[in-house]
Amino acid sequence: MSYILGTNLVPNEQVEIALTRIFGLGPKKAIQVCDQLGLNDNIKVNKLTKYQIDRIIKIISQNYLVDLELARVIQRDIKQLMSIGCYRGFRHNAGLPLRGQRTHTNAKTCRKFRNVSINQLR
Repeated sequence: MSYILGTNLVPNEQVEIALTRIFGLGPKKAIQVCDQLGLNDNIKVNKLTKYQIDRIIKIISQNYLVDLELARVIQRDIKQLMSIGCYRGFRHNAGLPLRGQRTHTNAKTCRKFRNVSINQLR
């Protein structure tokens, strides 16, 4: 099993599909990485050489934010929204939907474990 940037890749999957398991890499970026390396579309992860795996890690780490780095950036952005006191930051803090979704009958899962009222936040 290949271990690339904090993710175990399934050995019998195609490389393009296996790379999408890395947080921050979708299908489009995975195809771009394979094109930069010149890998065949049908090559499996267990057929990669050590040199090819090292080049995949090098290309991904140089060109894309993935895994823990991306998670830190997302958390930093959310904390910034909360600190400046904007609407989205308030909704993050209260554990409610951010983008105008209905909360009267839906969104029960996001409110399930957090019983925070508006008066407690002020």
